[in-house]
Amino acid sequence: MNIEDKILEFMREKAYNPMKEEELFSALEIREKSEKKELSRILSELENEGYIIKTKKKKYGVPERMNLAVGKLQGHAKGFAFLLTEVGAVDGDVFISSDDLNGAMHKDRVVVRLTKKAEHSRRNEGEVIRIIHRGNDKVVGTFEDSRSFGFVTPDDQRIKQDIFVSKSNTMGAQTGDKVVVEITEYPESRRNPEGHIVEILGHKHDVGTDILSIIRKFDLPEEFPQEVLNQANKIPDEVREEDIAIRRDFRNLKIVTIDGEDAKDLDDAISIERLENGNYLLGVHIADVSHYVWENSPLDREALERGTSVYLVDRVIPMLPPKLSNGICSLHPKVDRLTLSCMMEINGKGKVEKQEIVKSVIKSMERMTYTEVTKILEEEDQELIKKYEHLVEEFRLMEELALILRNKRRMARGAIDFDIPESKIILDDEGKPIKIEPYERRISNKIIEEFMLVCNETIAEHMHWTNMPFVYRVHEDPDPEKLKAFKEFAHNLGYRIRIGDEVYPKELQVLLEKVKDKPEEGVISQIMLRTMKQAKYHSDNLGHFGLAAPYYTHFTSPIRRYPDLMIHRIISEMLFQKLDEGRIKKLNNRIPEVAQQSSIRERVAEEAERETDDLKKAEYMKGHIGEEFEGIISGVTSFGVFVELENTVEGLVRVSSMDDDYYQYDEEHYQFVGERTKKSYKLGDEVKIKVVGVDIIQRQIDFVLIENENSTN
Repeated sequence: MNIEDKILEFMREKAYNPMKEEELFSALEIREKSEKKELSRILSELENEGYIIKTKKKKYGVPERMNLAVGKLQGHAKGFAFLLTEVGAVDGDVFISSDDLNGAMHKDRVVVRLTKKAEHSRRNEGEVIRIIHRGNDKVVGTFEDSRSFGFVTPDDQRIKQDIFVSKSNTMGAQTGDKVVVEITEYPESRRNPEGHIVEILGHKHDVGTDILSIIRKFDLPEEFPQEVLNQANKIPDEVREEDIAIRRDFRNLKIVTIDGEDAKDLDDAISIERLENGNYLLGVHIADVSHYVWENSPLDREALERGTSVYLVDRVIPMLPPKLSNGICSLHPKVDRLTLSCMMEINGKGKVEKQEIVKSVIKSMERMTYTEVTKILEEEDQELIKKYEHLVEEFRLMEELALILRNKRRMARGAIDFDIPESKIILDDEGKPIKIEPYERRISNKIIEEFMLVCNETIAEHMHWTNMPFVYRVHEDPDPEKLKAFKEFAHNLGYRIRIGDEVYPKELQVLLEKVKDKPEEGVISQIMLRTMKQAKYHSDNLGHFGLAAPYYTHFTSPIRRYPDLMIHRIISEMLFQKLDEGRIKKLNNRIPEVAQQSSIRERVAEEAERETDDLKKAEYMKGHIGEEFEGIISGVTSFGVFVELENTVEGLVRVSSMDDDYYQYDEEHYQFVGERTKKSYKLGDEVKIKVVGVDIIQRQIDFVLIENENSTN
């Protein structure tokens, strides 16, 4: 335990009362001048991060003992906010009214004084008393000019205040321009923030400005620094003989990659054969990025800063320069590539009986697509079967093993299999959406999914028992209160779940099987997913609830995820006996930072990807105003119902448009019921709608129910 943790543990003891610095010196028996100086530094650091609080009387204590909470603010378009609590006197979120924000903005890290607790009122409520860190230094928005000044309306509705810009700081921006404004003065209780424009992205209606605005909003790096490109350019374009010498040679194996048609960064390749004892020998061969990206080099520092590749609807913002991500690291067919291979002997019940992890060299035979493999296995496409006859037997063996791994291993132990529809958005050459369709998980997708899952589990279990520092992918148990609410929700839809003090993922998977192919399947999957905690990276092995797996990690995508690259580096060092005591100590200090940074960047990437999808969906539906579609009610709120169409687009039917009756909102049963007709609209109902409006800037699509419209004519 380090000194910071010892101080926090001491202050959390029941017998502790807030102490001044000198009193802490005495209590902790610190007498040397140098030790006192170091403790003062640590106290100041802990205070700056909000882990301890210094009172007006200069006494130190922890927030949870002082009726305070510390965390990040999540703003709302209506002006209020929630504190996402990290440490403090309550575990849940804290509601903060607009009057109690005291100049704090969305994304700020703050200290909140609790004014109401959930046990005495409907929710935790509080007031911001201190801003620890500002979450926004630059904001993307739309500029509007006026006689004496200009102002920027943020694209992110969770930032409520317009940002004032003096005439001398506009860079010549015109009304309607999308701009990046740097905040120079943060808001106070009755004063808006001020700033100066640092970049004009283009007029809001110009082609490409929309995606560029999202890239700037999430501060996604488009260009690589020159020193990073310089290092990348020194890396050879081909595998050298001296790089192969110490590796296991798998170039004689039938190895293939299976990816989407557009993929250029091919991380993983697979091989399979049936052994004489009837078992399967599955090889998962992953690009050895760590061979080219050395720790703390410019490439490595930039990769950690980015954390992950970001896949926007019209482009990829890679974690590594294309020279690596699309070149020497990508497992292209018919060329030598350096890999880290996990060879697994798996029996007929899906159990991994033996495993071996080795540095290797491969030569992929073919670059297959999901579509091609699916056509071979599901549709018996004769043309493709003839073209790839040298691999068809292996593809059928892959299907056989994948189904065993799914049904006899993963689903048998109770893993939750969310089948939430993803969308595929097809753009024309100008970036306009021309088609949106659900992205299907066919047999080829499932083969790769199952093989990567079993590989990740095998690697995690192996490393867990070595007791070496490692990065795990963890998914903690759901919050009991959220589970209780979900149980009631399912009950109101006619489904019973056995959830007691402990919850097992198998119970939730049983429910998903019950609703399979029913109208409410998508809704129940979505609500269940919201009940879960988010998966994250961690230095401790906390298990993975959703997969019902005691061990899990991310090993299979080092081209596009930093944790995988870090893991490869650790495994490589272990294979070559380089993990001495000093190195282990260094890794133990570094891994928590890597895990936290990787988790943060993953969230940013997810938000940016979701926002570009929502933007293009709104843009697509703009061209379908007046048209009718069938859909399913996917959400019910006090102000209306959300309807999801077959193409995954979701829009809102406002209750004010349901004018054939007075509809009462039944919160408990997630439905609206007409007072006179008793007609109801509830979660999972199939309905017909007409598209009546689209706000592209707000990513909002408005529907009306056809039945209601017809009944008023």
